[in-house]
Amino acid sequence: MMIGKGYSDKLLTEEEIEDLVTQALQTWNMSMLRVLVIIPDGTRTMPMPLFFRLFHKLLGSKVAALDYLVALGTHPKMSEEALCRLVGISAQERASQYAKVGIINHRWDLPDTFVTLGTIPAEETRQLSQGMLSLDIPVRVNRMLLDYDVILVCGPVYPHEVVGISGGSKYFFPGIGGPEVIHFTHWLGALITSYAIIGKQLTPVREVIEKAASLVPRPRLYFCSVVNNDGLAGLFIGEPAKNTPGEAWMAAADLSARLHIRYVEQPFHQVLSVIPTMYDDLWTGAKGMYKVEPVVAEGGEVILYAPHISEISYSHGQILAEIGYHVRDYYVKQWDRYKTYPWGLLAHSTHLRGIGTYDAGIEKPRIQVTLATSISREQCEKINLGYRDPAFVHMEEWVDRESEGILWVPHAGETLYRLKEQKEST
Repeated sequence: MMIGKGYSDKLLTEEEIEDLVTQALQTWNMSMLRVLVIIPDGTRTMPMPLFFRLFHKLLGSKVAALDYLVALGTHPKMSEEALCRLVGISAQERASQYAKVGIINHRWDLPDTFVTLGTIPAEETRQLSQGMLSLDIPVRVNRMLLDYDVILVCGPVYPHEVVGISGGSKYFFPGIGGPEVIHFTHWLGALITSYAIIGKQLTPVREVIEKAASLVPRPRLYFCSVVNNDGLAGLFIGEPAKNTPGEAWMAAADLSARLHIRYVEQPFHQVLSVIPTMYDDLWTGAKGMYKVEPVVAEGGEVILYAPHISEISYSHGQILAEIGYHVRDYYVKQWDRYKTYPWGLLAHSTHLRGIGTYDAGIEKPRIQVTLATSISREQCEKINLGYRDPAFVHMEEWVDRESEGILWVPHAGETLYRLKEQKEST
């Protein structure tokens, strides 16, 4: 059963949202149960404070526990101040009105965080990956799941560079999952390439994630939201089906495809992606590249404008500084040299560098990727990316120049750009 509503031309009202959440929580009775809500961190746009208030209002006095686990994946843990801001409460409210509510960072960096749910055998990973990879994958998740009776997943659905379209079970993997599934799925996505997978619904990566999530030994209820500008255009609530994301996620993914993909007539020779401050390192800010790569002409350039970014990655910067950014085949054709590096980091490297070739020791990316950030020219050159001084990037020179083959993306990272011919061919 699925409860939901969505619009392509307007937003849901708060009354409509509350009515949908109320219907869902009445249908799936959680009285006296221990409830864990998995939510995204601050790198995803959604009205989390609204959902936090609604869950507290509708469940707080009825359930045995109501706690929140932030699905960091491998992002840095959030401060107490940031956690309060994420759910829209003050430090004083957290210490008083919400004192019994846990708001907890997923500690992906601590081995004791995880419990093993089972293994996806090599024969099955070969089938799921369409023959690209074949190995046994232990499925591990945050052991907190086992302390609760029911798991709510509350997060937005957007085009995504690794899985195709995010949301749903992705909040388990990589959200609160162990490194084995994270590295496997990210490298699988890299082998397929972000260029080919982004914006597509049922992909090999999605199949692996759904298989892994099916091992979670607790009922799961997904609150799949579709964000448009500053509000919700859609909210779809339901359970996943066996090894599939379920009707609610599919409805959200359909609406996301209509709202979050912009089709253009011709490719651009230059794109300026303005990275919002919610992405505070290149690891997250790279979404400004992923979402525009399909509309950059051969030999063109993507400029990531983010003067606020001074770090490659707060979690993985040392390794990324060592390996740099390269096209997929740079790693595939030197696999003995790179196979011991974390595969998820190799995947990020290829996603940001874009598609290209590597033959006879010569790397030829299809496009140029240039950083206009606070990362120095020397560092950019070391990691195989271009450099531009952000002080000399003037916004007024980039606006309204699409007819000249120049695209300006003022809030990059969530809207996917594709060529109209790509829509017509699918």
